[in-house]
Amino acid sequence: MEPKDLFENGSEKPKESPLKSLETDLILYSETLKEIALEILDEKLSAFPIFIAHQHQVSLGEQVVDKEELSTEWNINVSFLEDFIRHGAILEEKVEFFKKSYKDPKNYVCLFVVVPEGANFVFFPYK
Repeated sequence: MEPKDLFENGSEKPKESPLKSLETDLILYSETLKEIALEILDEKLSAFPIFIAHQHQVSLGEQVVDKEELSTEWNINVSFLEDFIRHGAILEEKVEFFKKSYKDPKNYVCLFVVVPEGANFVFFPYK
């Protein structure tokens, strides 16, 4: 028996984090997402564009990337801070904290990543 066999359940491989496939997809989507973020900023729709990464249906934002069309693993919707506040996804008392934590949208994509275990914000540098 090999030492590694003590830590493995038979032939089962450890489940890969869904964030790994998201990172792979983001490399493909990066230029498109940056263009959309810059357009939101230029048109003064919001100073805080937010992209929602999901593998199932969500009712927040407008879909801009369809995983089925691109044969990828993640759908991406676009929204912005004001929409998150309106839908109660960001509470009024958390808005200032969010704004202070928000990274420059010209250099980072702000992602609200939705997985079965929950959802959270992640900032990913454009490639």
